[in-house]
Amino acid sequence: MTLAPEPMSHTRPEPPEPGLTEAEVIARAEAIAPTLVPRQAETEQRTYYAEDTHEAFSRAGFYRLLVPRRYGGYEFGVDTFMRVARILARGCPSTGWMYLFGHAHALAIATLFDERAQEELFAGGECICPATVSPGGTAERGEHGGWVVDGTWPYCSGAPYATHFIGHTLVAAAEDAAPQPMMFIAPRAQWTRLDDWGGQLGLRGSGSHAIRIDHATLPDRYTISAHLSQLTVTDETPGRILHGPQYGGGPLSFMLLELGVLAVGMAQGALDAYEDLLRNRTTTFFPIVPRTHDPDFQLRYGEAAGLIATAEAAIDNAVEQWRDTCERGASAFTREQELRLATISREVSRLCWQAVEGKLFPTAGSSSVRHGERIERVWRDMSMMHSHAGLGTFLATIANRELTKARFDVPDVTAA
Repeated sequence: MTLAPEPMSHTRPEPPEPGLTEAEVIARAEAIAPTLVPRQAETEQRTYYAEDTHEAFSRAGFYRLLVPRRYGGYEFGVDTFMRVARILARGCPSTGWMYLFGHAHALAIATLFDERAQEELFAGGECICPATVSPGGTAERGEHGGWVVDGTWPYCSGAPYATHFIGHTLVAAAEDAAPQPMMFIAPRAQWTRLDDWGGQLGLRGSGSHAIRIDHATLPDRYTISAHLSQLTVTDETPGRILHGPQYGGGPLSFMLLELGVLAVGMAQGALDAYEDLLRNRTTTFFPIVPRTHDPDFQLRYGEAAGLIATAEAAIDNAVEQWRDTCERGASAFTREQELRLATISREVSRLCWQAVEGKLFPTAGSSSVRHGERIERVWRDMSMMHSHAGLGTFLATIANRELTKARFDVPDVTAA
């Protein structure tokens, strides 16, 4: 019920390994990912990745990739972060999902909040901050200032090891006006993780638990009077001024590109499993030959590999475009550009699903799609991903209309 403490003087700490390079971080992810494969079942049973995996990620610097250098982070490029997440998802979709949606919002914090708030929020150096975009709970003005927040927010991927949580709620506006969205960030001491995850079709180990806040008071600097998906950055951001261009990019497009990154990683994992089947199994019908020698299996593998390679190239290019747009200045990140980048992620996800659902899953063989088998798990996880509101609702329908309206400067009559 007390306000957060006043900020301490900023000492500009060095990260644990000041000389660490982006190439070294990627190599660490590539070394860790294969160890995740045999642990997928236990991760699902636990509903989040293990403590020793979390510690390995911490030692590898994964929770500091997007944290600004001035707060003890590595301030690496978004392309490095996205690649690390994709590599981890290739080994274990749940682990990759939980990691990505846990650390990704370090970029939003460093982009959108003011310097005083950032000094406090990044005081620990590492950042694991799940976020939800669906408004919930309540927020009322506190007796001594700030906002008193109550409520439960589901689907908080990354919650088990989180340092913070970003949520949204609706607050009273002027008389006779509709309530307005407010984004807030709550430090770990001010919320509780519920034990309510694991019964879903897929991504059972993604740590997407609900978060409960009971009468926590947050200072004004921990709130923004807007919804994360509606924020514009064309007028400048605190992060661009403090840290440079990367912290001036559009938050909506960045969030939606994350889905394409994960889809590619998952599909690559399915292709890995399919390769093992081709090397180690024979055909069912005569002539009985290794699957690698069968023209039909050769065709299916080649089609799936091409789809996934195309998706990988597209998402890498989209992330590069996102970063290049940041470099061009604040005015370059228009709503149209954000939506155009976001639709690339949708097509990437479709290509990956076409490869897994249409080529790999139906031809792997029934013994390979039993519960707990790798291809079966990827199929479940990607099916679950399609229920994500960003992919199943926004990118499937709303983004198309919004992109067209932005391109042709069509007024938003629904807002009237």
